[in-house]
Amino acid sequence: MSEAEPVPVPEALNATDSNGTEALNATAKFVATPEGTALAYGSLVLMALLPIFFGALRSVSCSKSKNSSDAPETITSRDAARFPIIASCTLFGLYLFFKVFSQEYINLLLSVYFFVLGVLALSHTMSPLMTRIFPASFPNKQYQLLFTQGSGESKEDIINYEFDTKTLVCLLISSVVGVWYLLKKHWIANNLFGLAFALNGVELLHLNNVSTGCILLGGLFVYDVFWVFGTNVMVTVAKSFEAPIKLVFPQDLLEKGLEASNFAMLGLGDIVIPGIFIALLLRFDVSLKKNSRTYFYSSFLAYIFGLGLTIFVMHTFKHAQPALLYLVPACIGFPVLVALFKGELTEMFSFESSEEVLPASPRITSFPSVSGSPASLATSMNAMATGSSPRHRRLQPTSM
Repeated sequence: MSEAEPVPVPEALNATDSNGTEALNATAKFVATPEGTALAYGSLVLMALLPIFFGALRSVSCSKSKNSSDAPETITSRDAARFPIIASCTLFGLYLFFKVFSQEYINLLLSVYFFVLGVLALSHTMSPLMTRIFPASFPNKQYQLLFTQGSGESKEDIINYEFDTKTLVCLLISSVVGVWYLLKKHWIANNLFGLAFALNGVELLHLNNVSTGCILLGGLFVYDVFWVFGTNVMVTVAKSFEAPIKLVFPQDLLEKGLEASNFAMLGLGDIVIPGIFIALLLRFDVSLKKNSRTYFYSSFLAYIFGLGLTIFVMHTFKHAQPALLYLVPACIGFPVLVALFKGELTEMFSFESSEEVLPASPRITSFPSVSGSPASLATSMNAMATGSSPRHRRLQPTSM
C-alpha cells in the first residue's frame, strides 16, 4: 500500500470474489454490473494518469526552480535499496497496531494528521491554477509566519513560512475539502486529497538516475508480490486504514449515485512509484535537447499497459493483484528497449538528474526551517516526524 505525501509505498488493487464483489469494501453481497465495473476501473485508470502526466511536467520546472525552499527531494541508490525494508517494517507495524489497539482511535489520529498534510498538498496543487485565475490587478500581499527558538546570536528559526494572499485563498479552499473529508469521509474528498498527494509526490520526489529507479522499482516489486501473495497483512491493513492513501471509485455509482459504497481502489504507491520513474525519463528527454519526448511517452504508454493488464488478470483469476508485478517490468522494459533501438542506452544510464537540481538542497535538522510553498511546510513537518538526513531530505514511508 502507499502515502503521498508527502509520499507513498505500493498497494494492491482490490480483490474480488467469484460474483465480482469487492472483497475489501463490500459489507454485503453485491454483483457489479458490467457498466458499473467498466466505469469504476476506467475512472481509476484516468485518475492514475493525471498526476503522473502533470506531475512529471511540473517536475521539470521544479528541477529548474531557483527557489531553494521548493527544491525537490533527491532519492539516491542507498535510499532506494533501504526503502523496501523500511516500507515492510512500517506495513507490519501498522498491522500489529490494528491488531492490538482500537482501530477507531488509530484512524482518528491518522485522520487529523492527513487532514493537515492534505490541506497543504491540495493547496500546493491548486497554486498554479489560482495564479492564472487571479487578475494582475489583484492585491497580492506578502506575509510571513516566523517561529524562532533562543535569542541573540543563538536564535534559530523553527518555522519561517512565507506566503501571499493567493496562497491563503488556496489554503481556505483546501481546508473546506479537509473538513468535508474529516466529517464525512466522502470518496470524492478522499480522491481530491489522494490526487494532490500523488501529484506532489511525482513532482517533488526525484530519482537521481535510472539505475536508482531500477533499484527502487525492483525492490518494491518484490515487496508488493510478497505482502499480497505471501501474507494477508496488506489486505488487512487496507481494510483497516482510513486515510486518503488510495484512489477509490464506486462500482454502484449508476445505481446509488454519490452515496454509492462499493468501491474499487488503487493505492497511491502504484501511481507515485512508477510516476517518479516516468518523470525522470521526461527530464532525460529534456536533457537530450532533441525536442522529443520519446522516453516519456514510451514509459507513459507502458504504465497504461501495465495497469490495464493488472485489472484484466485480477478479474480473470478473481484474486487481489500486486499492481507493481505488472507495472515494473512494463515501465522499465519499454524505455530500455527504445534506448537499445535508438542506441542511447549508455546515455540513459549515465544521466544524472541531480545535475538539473540546484546544488543547495533543503536542509532539515532537528528543527526544520520552512519557507516557500505549502508543500515545503508539509514536507518539513513529515521530515521532523521521521528524522530525515541533514544532507538531503530522504524518502520515508508514513504508511503501507
